[in-house]
Amino acid sequence: MQLILANSTIFLEGLRQTFQLAVATLLCATVVSVLIGMLSVSRRGWARAVAICYVEFFRDIPLLVNMLFVYFGAPLVGVPLSPFAASLISLTLWGGANGAEIVRGGINAVPRHQTASAVALGLKPWEIFRYIILPQALLPILPPFTGLFSNLIQATTLASLVGVTEFFRIGGIIVERTTLQEGHSPAFLIYGFVLLVYFVICSALTALSRRLERNLQRRGGQLARVAVKPQESV
Repeated sequence: MQLILANSTIFLEGLRQTFQLAVATLLCATVVSVLIGMLSVSRRGWARAVAICYVEFFRDIPLLVNMLFVYFGAPLVGVPLSPFAASLISLTLWGGANGAEIVRGGINAVPRHQTASAVALGLKPWEIFRYIILPQALLPILPPFTGLFSNLIQATTLASLVGVTEFFRIGGIIVERTTLQEGHSPAFLIYGFVLLVYFVICSALTALSRRLERNLQRRGGQLARVAVKPQESV
């Protein structure tokens, strides 16, 4: 424990890098998810084909292979990337593919007759999406997106392989340095601490996801009861 306390500043810096990478990835992946998810439910065949190819390609490739390909492949086309940027792009492509499936499922969960009714009322496509589809699609989308954020935090550990000094990488550096200086390896202690921290973070996100899902289900049930009351009064 004394070793962990002595390196607490370094651990906090690594944790900051982890959260910075995870949050940046979540923001970028959300944009990609919405765009690809909308293409996947488009009426145009070519748009659906593009969305399917994107989702299947990046979901079927191991994330580690994707990250190494981006990091070592980008300089070959004249675009050298820092370890953080390469990790961000790789995680965004992977997270966007998984998030697109969540968005597609959320949009498909909205009854189609509501869209047809909105078209009959003369609403524009962006108005239909903004006022009809999006509010209802958020109910099934938000809980799994919280779970996706937990997966992204876990996936940031792979960024250590391309040189990002995130939390897991910091743990490895401390193990190597202590082994060289003191002649014994604190690997069990350090990696046990790293495991505990990731467990606490991801467990908190899982609990948040479940609570959010219960609140959304409760709110949906209240709306359903309100909608039934006029019929009962008649």
